[in-house]
Amino acid sequence: MSTITKKELIDRIAEQSQAKRVIVKRVIQSFLDEIINELCQDNRLEFRDFGVFEIRSRAARVAQNPKTLERVMVPEKRTVKFKMGRLMKEKLLRAGKITASE
Repeated sequence: MSTITKKELIDRIAEQSQAKRVIVKRVIQSFLDEIINELCQDNRLEFRDFGVFEIRSRAARVAQNPKTLERVMVPEKRTVKFKMGRLMKEKLLRAGKITASE
């Protein structure tokens, strides 16, 4: 498994679309900024067949330190959840990257 950086993604898209790298970089950064802005406003982002981003709250809970066995209170927190869409799920299933239960 390798990691693809934003720069590598920009380079690929610029090459495939024959658009200038600077323009592709600006568009991708604007896209990512808009995702963040919408999530900051508690909005749900739905990209058909790709997936859905949304803010979820996790309830406060009591956890346990595995070394000391001391009980620790974990406060409520908010996190971003991504649920993959139909096309992404189908392609990943065919590629053997996920199982049907995911």
